[in-house]
Amino acid sequence: MKAKKIDMSNLTPVLVLVALCILMSVLSPVFSSRANLVNILQQVTVNAIIALGISVVIFTGGIDLSVGSVLAISGIVMGKLIVGMGVTPIVAILVAIIIGAICGTLNGILISRFKLQPMIATLGMMSIARGAALTLANGKTITGYPASFRWIGSGRIAEIPVQIIIMLILYTIMWYVLKYRKFGRYIYSIGGNEEATRLSGINVDRTKTLAYTVCGVMASLAGIVLVAKLNSAQSIAGEGYELDAIASSVIGGASLLGGSGSVWGTLLGAIIMGVIRNGLNLMNVSSYLQKLIIGVIIIAAVLLDSFRNRKRA
Repeated sequence: MKAKKIDMSNLTPVLVLVALCILMSVLSPVFSSRANLVNILQQVTVNAIIALGISVVIFTGGIDLSVGSVLAISGIVMGKLIVGMGVTPIVAILVAIIIGAICGTLNGILISRFKLQPMIATLGMMSIARGAALTLANGKTITGYPASFRWIGSGRIAEIPVQIIIMLILYTIMWYVLKYRKFGRYIYSIGGNEEATRLSGINVDRTKTLAYTVCGVMASLAGIVLVAKLNSAQSIAGEGYELDAIASSVIGGASLLGGSGSVWGTLLGAIIMGVIRNGLNLMNVSSYLQKLIIGVIIIAAVLLDSFRNRKRA
């Protein structure tokens, strides 16, 4: 009986994370403290939630560049309702989620029904959502949220930050859906071979639209957490977040061509990005140099994905 071959691609994010943690612990003793490790998880929650949504789209072979702007417009609308109109936070949160769902669904319709390239469709939505956020807020920051809402970003349950619990719940739900429900099988099937999936009788257009809807909802949820953390909604919030989210997904093992990857790999990718940023801060690396380093990491992640795809071919 032959031994089961271990897929090293699934272990790579784990090995990279372990190696990074060991390296950062040597370079800065503060890194391995419990407070700093919890801080890293708190720092990555927003990116991890966005990356979760964008991973679902990437699994289909698509891309979404509008997530940062959808985060911003969701936060601004919610801020206007809570602070400007005195609407209860629960209702405002639901409205923000609906805004994200609408943006995502429009992306999905443009891509699946009207056959626009994902990059073009979501680039247009990025501009529309960002413009709407700037117009509604008039370029101003909305502050002054009630304590009940801020609890989402600063509260704790059994000493665990609420935002981390929300992140883990979302990942668990999405893991279950992708692994055990038809929607998950359809998502990976479309990414593997869209035409064959269509010929097998699966409604490809509806599934792809739903994938982008999920991505929009996750972007709005990330916006809710961000506003609660900062106690402010900004129309410029989320700029560049799509790059970190895509990098987290690819570092976690997802292929930009679609058909492969896992949500837990995406979470590991987001944590790896957080560990790198945290380590650079502890070593007092300038913010300008950090951008350069993160850019190199993103390019390296895409090159690694390209290498994996050639190897599979």
